[in-house]
Amino acid sequence: MSASRILVVEDDAGVAAGVVRGLALAGFEVELATDGVLGTRKALEQRFDAIVLDLMLPEQNGLSVLEQLNGRSSVPILVLTARTELSDRLAAFALGAADFIAKPFWIEELVVRLRARLRLLPEEKKRIVRFANARIDLDSRIVCTDEIDVGLTRHEFDVLAYLVARAGRAISRDQLAEHALAPFELRDARTVDSHVARVRRKLGASAAAHLITVWGIGYRFEVERGAP
Repeated sequence: MSASRILVVEDDAGVAAGVVRGLALAGFEVELATDGVLGTRKALEQRFDAIVLDLMLPEQNGLSVLEQLNGRSSVPILVLTARTELSDRLAAFALGAADFIAKPFWIEELVVRLRARLRLLPEEKKRIVRFANARIDLDSRIVCTDEIDVGLTRHEFDVLAYLVARAGRAISRDQLAEHALAPFELRDARTVDSHVARVRRKLGASAAAHLITVWGIGYRFEVERGAP
């Protein structure tokens, strides 16, 4: 079994070094982001099993990171911060944090809490969709064909996931643009079509046949194979 991947978002060099070293020694695979913008991007574009997040970050603070990830990532987030007021705790939990650890802390406690949180994951609903030779893991945001990751970008995955979640329904390009594309991305029919075209190409002919073009409207995902 491969090691669990942990994203640590921490700007203090000393704390970051200690956390990364401690988690690595505990058997985790660790990646570091030193500001909130980079942390958000890594969390959305890469696969992680859990995130350790500071609140006082440059570029984008931790609460803003939580807000950005809330509803777009199901990865458990453990807040690790010197901000220990009740209002900070309540705000973090309201934005989707799974746990809250105050600094100063013991690395052993962080390891135990991470392991406890990760043990809960197999008991939670695992959202996996299989069709043709493809498998979509909606929680880890990985799409594979023949068990090989096809490497969808964040936007490509969001478009595919939106269609898959509404299997059998015709979804307009406007709906996809509004609900599956990021606010800072160009939201128009041509952009949607480009994402769908790239998804089809990466999936290959067999799996791509499940993405049906609904002429004059948009697209439909069919679990049963159909012709585009």
